[in-house]
Amino acid sequence: MKKTVKRIAEALERMAPAPLSAPDFGSADAFVWHVEPDRLEPVAKVNRVDLSLLVGVDRTRETLLANTLQFAKGLPANNALLWGSRGMGKSSIVKAIHAEVLRQGHDLKIVELQREDLPSVSRLMNLLRTSDARFLLFCDDLSFGHDDQHYKSLKAVLDGGIEGRPENVVFYATSNRRHLMPRDMIENERSSAINPAEAVEEKVSLSDRFGLWLGFHPCSQDDYLDMIRGYCKAYGVEIDEDTLWAEAIEWQATRGARSGRVAWQYFTDLAGRRGVAIS
Repeated sequence: MKKTVKRIAEALERMAPAPLSAPDFGSADAFVWHVEPDRLEPVAKVNRVDLSLLVGVDRTRETLLANTLQFAKGLPANNALLWGSRGMGKSSIVKAIHAEVLRQGHDLKIVELQREDLPSVSRLMNLLRTSDARFLLFCDDLSFGHDDQHYKSLKAVLDGGIEGRPENVVFYATSNRRHLMPRDMIENERSSAINPAEAVEEKVSLSDRFGLWLGFHPCSQDDYLDMIRGYCKAYGVEIDEDTLWAEAIEWQATRGARSGRVAWQYFTDLAGRRGVAIS
């Protein structure tokens, strides 16, 4: 009988876990949000590059840095949507700016949230709301497909519902799509709905809730080569200009694309061949 009661008690504990307690936010500057069970895990070392190595995004960099510094100082700041071409440093710039804000002496935590975990975002914000720290909530590669209802959870981040968004939380997201939705999805709803405008308004207007829209566009060949030169200088990789030009152009041609990601991939290969560690 006692064993049966014990099993029932254990089952009830699993069904109703103990209330989530905040971690020691002083233990790290970066955290990742996980669910099942809900928890914030500290990140000892963030994977990022120095802000100075991000080439061809000067205006975007300064705009986002200014907004982030305002927030870190306790001043009003906007949520930001970084959208555009793949591999042009959208997520890199968010992590690099966080590092720069820390370097300037401001206490700012970054919390990464996966798109799949958006339904849990209200629980996360309630946890962050209780802290005196300031948080940059970051969701990488945000987009929504057909019959995807996660976008409704995103409104809780941007608008905050009846409680409002916590004063100590700002939300940055990256996406390849300007309106976060596939174009064919928008067009299909326009063509099949009784009221086409109303059918897409709720979803398309989601991106309008971001105060900052920052576009990332394909880089020029000069920017692509400058990115590689910057990496070589920063990590002490020596290569003559003619060889760099020939190899880098061939590398981009084999991939059919030119971007910051392709520049870093070529540099990684180059550093490996030259025996230079870049970690």
